[in-house]
Amino acid sequence: MAPPSEGGADALLPDLPKGPLQAYRSRASFCWKELALFLEGEDVLRLKKTIFSTLENDPLFAHSHGEELCLEKCRELSFLRCQRLLELSFLSMEDMVASPLLVQTLIACLGMYDWSLGLKFLLHMLTFGSAIYSSGSERHLKYLPKIFNMEIFGCFAVTELSHGSNAKAVRTTAHYDPTTEEFIIHTPDFEAAKFWVGNMGKTATHAVVFAQLYTPGGQCHGLHSFVVQIRDPKTLLPMPGVMVGDMGKKLGLNGVDNGFAMFHKVRIPRQDLLNRTGDVTPEGTYVTPFKDDKQRFGASLGTLSFGRVTIVGMSIVNLKLAVSIALRFSATRCQFGPTDGEEVPVLEYQMQQWRLLPYLAAIYALDHFSKSLFLDVAELQQGLAGADHGARQAELGREIHALASAGKPLASWTAQRGIQECREACGGHGYLAVNRLGDLRNDNDPNCTYEGDNNVLLQQTSSYLLSLLARHIQGGARVESPLRTVDFLEAYPDILGRRFTCPSVDSCLDSAVPLAAYEWLVCYLLRESHQKLTQEKRSGSNDFEARNNSQVYYCRPLALAFLELTVVRRFHEYTHQPHVPPGLRAVLGRLSALYALWSLSQHTALLYQGGYFSGERAGKMIQNAILDLCSKLKDDAVALVDVIAPPDFVLDSPIGRADGELYKNLWTAVLLESKVLERPSWWAEFSIRKPRMGSLKSKL
Repeated sequence: MAPPSEGGADALLPDLPKGPLQAYRSRASFCWKELALFLEGEDVLRLKKTIFSTLENDPLFAHSHGEELCLEKCRELSFLRCQRLLELSFLSMEDMVASPLLVQTLIACLGMYDWSLGLKFLLHMLTFGSAIYSSGSERHLKYLPKIFNMEIFGCFAVTELSHGSNAKAVRTTAHYDPTTEEFIIHTPDFEAAKFWVGNMGKTATHAVVFAQLYTPGGQCHGLHSFVVQIRDPKTLLPMPGVMVGDMGKKLGLNGVDNGFAMFHKVRIPRQDLLNRTGDVTPEGTYVTPFKDDKQRFGASLGTLSFGRVTIVGMSIVNLKLAVSIALRFSATRCQFGPTDGEEVPVLEYQMQQWRLLPYLAAIYALDHFSKSLFLDVAELQQGLAGADHGARQAELGREIHALASAGKPLASWTAQRGIQECREACGGHGYLAVNRLGDLRNDNDPNCTYEGDNNVLLQQTSSYLLSLLARHIQGGARVESPLRTVDFLEAYPDILGRRFTCPSVDSCLDSAVPLAAYEWLVCYLLRESHQKLTQEKRSGSNDFEARNNSQVYYCRPLALAFLELTVVRRFHEYTHQPHVPPGLRAVLGRLSALYALWSLSQHTALLYQGGYFSGERAGKMIQNAILDLCSKLKDDAVALVDVIAPPDFVLDSPIGRADGELYKNLWTAVLLESKVLERPSWWAEFSIRKPRMGSLKSKL
């Protein structure tokens, strides 16, 4: 289709190179530039173009193809590149506060290039910097200019050697000494060492350290965060009382120096307590603006939620790259055909469509959810910065915590499965390192683990939902939340009485159908989880045992189904809003329906088990609707990839280049970027030392 007449899109989105992919591009039902402009807006597209062109034209960011970098060189390059990014200053502090989505865009662009760089920058500027901004007060603003000009370099230290997901149980202590007005940061033993902390290994000079706060008299006030200097910025030598080191090579992301630290009675000024949710007076009295610990904890959850929400976006970036590579490959890789002399692109095969297109739909749905949740977190942090300590603010913190705790597992697992599917869908070529799918798989893998193990985090979400139901049952409280993600539960009994009634496959091709099914599924799993917990307690189990025995088939799927429902609902509402351009409505509607039906189909057994489905017709209808949507989206697939794929320099995959010259690009990469035609460097030595057959026989 012809591009839109707006000069903005043409200026910000240059035409793609002609080549074999043009056959699919010419069959697209929409203009890819119009969709990119609608989804992103000019400000985001302009920032993307600036970042990508800067990286491509700066020699420091040149790719080192064919060269295996040692660990120390990986660390050095990431640090130097991070330093260069801060010099370039793509976003000012004011930009970050005023336009949160530009912050997310910057993270995504850097991650598309290299997640080691993206994470190093993120951990310093946003995780460390955001923690100080959102958890501190005016007295901590002095640190922000130093962060921006790299006078100090930061990290975020929660996890310990013996405690990861159970953050409440970390054992680092901060005892207040009123005689000197200092906190004494101490690691009681090696199991309480801060561990896995990104940037801490070699380069961080300061850390936001989470520790149990004690006031004189020995009263513990729970987990609080402190700014602690761990190295001298001029020498990078450890500060007195601090033992800090690097953890070594990992499976991926080796440009990030994950490290450990132990503190031996390290004294810091009282003012270095990040005091947004609680403070200590010079005399040693603990004060908090919140009425109770529950409200204080709810408000503090926003800091932890930021990291998890960021990982949602990181996972989607990895999936975007993998699907872009696999679909461009599939549109140009021809194998077999209806006659011996004819071969067709593998994208024409229903199996390839079914393997890849649901992940393409997932990208669009999850990307919208990620952006909206990022804005929700920004609202929470702005409320904290404005000293909003009301009940709504605390409830917003709890709701975002529940969404982030399930969002990270859903996004990282979807990316994990999707990247593997893309790797296999590209056959042997997908296994070649230069095509990047292996690196994407390794770099995405820790998203399933850090900032909380996925399966453990899901318990946070199910507990949130069960607490709402308990309040409703016991006291008749309305089921509602600031973001309205749980408001549908007010109709809980009526929803449980619904049944699947679609008369045909065509009637299933709107995401309103799976949306209704998801509401029933969440209500069903909520009821079943509540009943299971009640049954366990009646059988003599304590709270811990009851929860432990209710996870696998009850609370875990409840949390995932609730988050999938939230993603489906937000994307459905977005794609069905009145101001969607007419030329984009059909393709966006199909993406919304495909993601919703494909996700729902993974719960088919539960839908039958609970009675929402009955007879084989319902299940077959969902399957046929999925295949029908894949077929309808097949000709749009390449154009949909053009919307999400970065420039070739950043995508950095010969089989995923925008010109579609699959074999030419791959052949060039193999010949020019590796030493395939050279004799092995070890051959000369081997030929001298190898035993002769005659001497070997005489020995035998």
